[in-house]
Amino acid sequence: RKQEIIKVTEQLIEAISNGDFESYTKMCDPGMTAFEPEALGNLVEGLDFHRFYFENLWSRNSKPVHTTILNPHIHLMGDESACIAYIRITQYVDAGGTEETRIWHRRDGKWQIVHFHRSGAPSV
Repeated sequence: RKQEIIKVTEQLIEAISNGDFESYTKMCDPGMTAFEPEALGNLVEGLDFHRFYFENLWSRNSKPVHTTILNPHIHLMGDESACIAYIRITQYVDAGGTEETRIWHRRDGKWQIVHFHRSGAPSV
């Protein structure tokens, strides 16, 4: 089961790296919450905040991107929930990295993100 969580996390990051908002939304709960640098310490809820970056930033990024998940730590919370914390290394011309924690919840046999926290410099 822990490998399953790593795999869906890699698929989510691939959707982000490719600017694929449609795939991203399929892997996220519509009421997802997040703390991330672009929100300046505020809790954001839903997908509209994230849509802006897919439509205005990542869609313009034509640089090749390679992402690696380092030191994943998975906490299984029953059969329907899991938490993964890891270091995400993103390689491209201006390389950077972030620390991320994502909370997954399985509904109707499908894993979805319900909350995440990302640390690092804002992407804008």
